[in-house]
Amino acid sequence: MMGTFINMITVLIGSCLGILLGERLPERIRETVMGGLGLLVLVIGIQMALKTNNILILMGSILIGGVLGEWINIQQKLDRLGQSLQSRFGKNKSNRFSEGFVTASLVFCVGPMTFLGALQDGLTGNYELLAIKAMLDGFASLAFAAVFGIGVLFSIGTIFILQGSISLGATLIDGLLTPPMIDEMTAAGGLMIIGIGFALLDLLHLRIANYLPALAIAPLLYALSTHLHF
Repeated sequence: MMGTFINMITVLIGSCLGILLGERLPERIRETVMGGLGLLVLVIGIQMALKTNNILILMGSILIGGVLGEWINIQQKLDRLGQSLQSRFGKNKSNRFSEGFVTASLVFCVGPMTFLGALQDGLTGNYELLAIKAMLDGFASLAFAAVFGIGVLFSIGTIFILQGSISLGATLIDGLLTPPMIDEMTAAGGLMIIGIGFALLDLLHLRIANYLPALAIAPLLYALSTHLHF
């Protein structure tokens, strides 16, 4: 899990710097930073979404995943977690604590580098891919924290739980997932990242976290389509 620990450290440093910097930035500069982040996140999401080799799998995973997520009400649970953390650690710091926590957690943990890097780290001990991701997340956390505040800092916990779990269970996961399955997972994650980009640009606000089950549905649909020769 060395790669995960490095990732947590860079997000910690970036978030702390962003919190210090954000308090000194005029509102118009923070709005500009937010717009730039939104555009960048859109580009990343589009690149990820185009990984799909079957648009029907992508559509099915998002629709089925969205229904499951609404049934489980993932977004509300994450929002409540963010609010709970805010009441305990972020009083009077920022009224965007929960938004920063959820947004950063999704951006840092939904991309392909999370899964591929954690698998590589867990199977071989090679954390090079996660180290690259860590540097990218460090700079992103700085920008996010400058806008959202201290809530971004607590995404470290999400990185530890999700990324660390993948590394620890790498042997099992590696035997189940094939490269095409990972491509479909990446594409489903890309659509969620696009949704985050629209939210950052204040164009469209979706309950993005409720689509998270799509990450599990996508490889299942791929396996089913392969079995049925669809």
